[in-house]
Amino acid sequence: DCSLYVHRTPMKEKVLLNGNVIELPDADLEYFPNLFHDKQASRLLDALVKNVEWVQNTIRFYGKESLVPRLEAWYGDAGKSYAYSGIRMDPKPWIKELLEIKQAIEPLASTRFNSVLINYYRDGRDRVAWHSDDEKELGPNPVIASVSLGAERKFKLRHKDHKQNGNYGDVILSHGSLLIMKGETQRFWKHEIPRTARPIGKRINLTFRVIDPEEA
Repeated sequence: DCSLYVHRTPMKEKVLLNGNVIELPDADLEYFPNLFHDKQASRLLDALVKNVEWVQNTIRFYGKESLVPRLEAWYGDAGKSYAYSGIRMDPKPWIKELLEIKQAIEPLASTRFNSVLINYYRDGRDRVAWHSDDEKELGPNPVIASVSLGAERKFKLRHKDHKQNGNYGDVILSHGSLLIMKGETQRFWKHEIPRTARPIGKRINLTFRVIDPEEA
């Protein structure tokens, strides 16, 4: 189940879900809350925890090195490498569970994805900071298909001009759901998964992408 709020200074206004469309300014978002039924989603979660080759990367920030607060993996077509914040990830070959998910989401996104970034949030201490998926190898208006498996976590959105227009939102993504971000969403919005002190179970998020879209 999805709850989404956009806050406009000084009032709070609930954003309506028009079918599968989440209406936000300067964004193009579609949400499918039950793309995978509970049994299938749980099977995929357990298989990915077991079969994905997880790594914990090290990131340098203000001259200091620290461990990325989550486990990561990068899978995709040969040669479709990805880099962010000084971390380079070369693709592992597709495994059957990833191909199963990929086959299910591509018709909905009208996109053939050639890569996927997988994040494993082991508990509430694991997180990802504010960012946009706007690396140059993704092209100017990337289609990002985000699949959530496991414990619900708060997915926060913040307009890059929020200090001027006050736009931000919180989305709770359900087990087995798909969120598609496309158009100018990455140009105008940032998102994060914040740390939480609540006892919470494991969660895997898969963001399917197209590296070098002009070559796809």
